[in-house]
Amino acid sequence: MEIISRRQRMSSVARKLRREQDRTIGLVPTMGALHEGHLSLVREARRMCDKVVVSVFVNPTQFGPSEDFEHYPRDLTKDTALLTDYNVDYIFAPNPEEIYPKDFSTYVNVGGLSKLLEGESRPGHFRGVATIVAILLNTVRPDFAFFGQKDAQQAVIIKRMVRDLAFDTEIVVLPTVREDSGLAISSRNLYLDSEEQQSAAVINRALKQAKEVFKKGERHAGKLAEVVRSTVETEPRVRLDYVSVVDAETLERLDKLDERPILIAVAAYVGKTRLIDNTILNKAKKDATTSKG
Repeated sequence: MEIISRRQRMSSVARKLRREQDRTIGLVPTMGALHEGHLSLVREARRMCDKVVVSVFVNPTQFGPSEDFEHYPRDLTKDTALLTDYNVDYIFAPNPEEIYPKDFSTYVNVGGLSKLLEGESRPGHFRGVATIVAILLNTVRPDFAFFGQKDAQQAVIIKRMVRDLAFDTEIVVLPTVREDSGLAISSRNLYLDSEEQQSAAVINRALKQAKEVFKKGERHAGKLAEVVRSTVETEPRVRLDYVSVVDAETLERLDKLDERPILIAVAAYVGKTRLIDNTILNKAKKDATTSKG
């Protein structure tokens, strides 16, 4: 396994793999602090691809001024040790200056989709996400790039960007990995104490409750949102930011639900930590979804 810090070196290695060795390349973009959610993506990349690249980069442009960029967990040594066990070929771990030189001035903005849901609560967040993913895709030129369903809106936005800008990469979205309690595994769970960890499990319980109500025939989006809201409010340590019931592909807010895939997205504060989660109704039979430009 080689750790690469220079963008030019990463491009050169990937070009050689594609052109001279005719290898398929899988990219798993991460911000480090690796956990089982990331590792599930690495395992699928290893299964599908000849060569696997994991990027480890805490992206400053997706953090707002009051968010936790400075305190976001960073431990490349620990991440490297974890990835050694998964037969990863390359870790791309650039410094911020390597990605964003002083005169950097070009950003990717996926209009419309970036302003909804998380975009309302975190203005500019998805501009940063789309920009860094575009840079990574251009640098590595992977055949496949792997993302988790926990960040559902991010996956929708990246798929749209890949389609609109004609990236020759297939986006693979894999199911959310959860703790035994049902809490979606996230790097931000490290900020929770043991009591908050227990309290945070109410988010998944609320989503499951809404799914059960849907299975019993409820088709009014407002009623499902209220089920989530009332369930979350039973836990005093958890404060709901939003719950939205939307089209899973366009993120359009819905009133009456039909047979298309429906996303119920939730953001909530557990103490000072903000967590997101979601579930999909009318889910396609295959868990992993793919999209290519």
